[in-house]
Amino acid sequence: MTQGRPLLNRRLAAFGTTIFAEMSALAVRTGSINLGQGFPDTDGPEEIREAAVRALRAGHGNQYPPGPGVPELRTAIAEHQRRHYALTYDPDSEVLVTAGATEAIAATLLALVEPGDEVIALEPYYDSYAACVAMAGGTRVPVTLRPDGGAFRLDLDELRAAVTPRTRLILLNTPHNPTGTVLTREELTEIATLARERDLLVVTDEVYEHLVFEGEHIPLASFPGMRERTVTISSAGKTFSFTGWKIGWITASPDLVNAVKAAKQFLTYVSGGPLQYAVAEALRLPDSYFEDFRTTLHRKRDLLADGLRTAGFEVYQPQGTYFITTDITPFGERDAYTFCRNLPERCGVVAVPNSVFYDDREAGRSQVRFTFCKRDEVLHEAASRLRRLAG
Repeated sequence: MTQGRPLLNRRLAAFGTTIFAEMSALAVRTGSINLGQGFPDTDGPEEIREAAVRALRAGHGNQYPPGPGVPELRTAIAEHQRRHYALTYDPDSEVLVTAGATEAIAATLLALVEPGDEVIALEPYYDSYAACVAMAGGTRVPVTLRPDGGAFRLDLDELRAAVTPRTRLILLNTPHNPTGTVLTREELTEIATLARERDLLVVTDEVYEHLVFEGEHIPLASFPGMRERTVTISSAGKTFSFTGWKIGWITASPDLVNAVKAAKQFLTYVSGGPLQYAVAEALRLPDSYFEDFRTTLHRKRDLLADGLRTAGFEVYQPQGTYFITTDITPFGERDAYTFCRNLPERCGVVAVPNSVFYDDREAGRSQVRFTFCKRDEVLHEAASRLRRLAG
């Protein structure tokens, strides 16, 4: 305390330690299998790791790289958007490299949101969304994805009703963490129409773009009239299993990129110079890599989902990402946070309570999230341990 004032400002005081840090520490302390935090337990392609080593040894990026990112990576990002989605971006004026998608989200919201602006976000939401909106001085307006027929869906009428004259932008995440929902073409069409009608910006977090098991990933920027009002965010961490590298990016119109760059330059300025060269090579991997990656995670999803059902959970089958949301009410329990705190002692597994991702805690009170981006033997062992819950 200083002169009777709390040290942490009011905008961040409510957030505390992230649930991921808390539950990962619990996993270490109890020696449990960590199916809470979404990081793989194996590295990505060996040739990409070696590309980083080559860049380090050659002195590429060991000093400050260019603020917008090394040209090789910006060009590769533009090529990736054209190759996979037929979206054309100028690597010099419409691509910005960031310290992971989290910085991209933070810089975008700090750049585009004025104090008092409303930001619509789909809940349950990735926890940094709420903190970034708060740091920007904005007001978070949640629109809740609700279970429907074994999966979570967006109520478009609820989304439309959430827009007010104070709404500045919509923050979308598809494929969606933590529910695994993949927004359909019809849903995205309605969102695009709403954004154009109400003159809204849209920020799309697409880090799981290559992990779609049912449906298809369609960037909102590809819809008529949306390229100039959409900031598209992605990263290398999820697609190439190098989450510690923290290489992300945005693609957008020059005006939007310049706005985000104005905020980003005072955050990290630059990061991961040698790793940027390696990610440029990763983005140029053949289509077979992306297909094999998706197929492997699809199989892991089914492996863990079957284990969770056998253990007694209600399972909401994810269409994408590498997370499964479950419900614990079949165990006669309702408080997911308490359930997750006790789970390591009961069966040696750590998961994350979805309730922390909601403004309306009651909506997610009984939901628990597991990740399946782990080795098969780890998932088999976790499923075996969770069967202890079935009695």
